[in-house]
Amino acid sequence: MSPRRVRADSDAVGRQDRPLRITVDGEPVDGIVGQTIAGVLLADDRLAWRRQRSGAPRGVFCGIGVCFDCLVTVGEERDVRACRRRARDGDVVTIQTREPETGRGAGPECRQHPGALGEEER
Repeated sequence: MSPRRVRADSDAVGRQDRPLRITVDGEPVDGIVGQTIAGVLLADDRLAWRRQRSGAPRGVFCGIGVCFDCLVTVGEERDVRACRRRARDGDVVTIQTREPETGRGAGPECRQHPGALGEEER
């Protein structure tokens, strides 16, 4: 997915840009009617808008709704795929952050499936 878009004056179809404004974490962000939320965020130079449990930044990866890396909250609806949802004027978008894992099962050794190595392989 790219932040580039066809300029209205060079669009052979004759579309005209109709502006819209969404709010992202309290900040107004301008976009164009027809853009996805991910498109609006990319055009605003936001390449990452979510952090996974490890703290790694995430944004658009596949751009077609398969990978779920671009999840945001829109209004009260959590886990919205930003690459699939068209932005609507007035949308209130909140960046989602997963809390770091703590306690039992948080270490890498605990994530391995028990029994992944048989007794003979140890």
